[in-house]
Amino acid sequence: MTYVHESRKPTPAQREAQKAFREADAKVAMSEYQRAQNAFHANRERLKAERLAREAAAKGEVAQKRNP
Repeated sequence: MTYVHESRKPTPAQREAQKAFREADAKVAMSEYQRAQNAFHANRERLKAERLAREAAAKGEVAQKRNP
């Protein structure tokens, strides 16, 4: 006995529903990606500011040691 799997083509309504779900999923994925990118850039800028402040403080200490 052989089983035959019949592939049914989606109806126009099903195709429209699939398209709408795909678009909604894409919007969610892009918003998640954008949130992650914003968090990454904010963290990078915060770390850069901290590094620059440390470097400026270190230069200030060196300058004070040279000119007592």
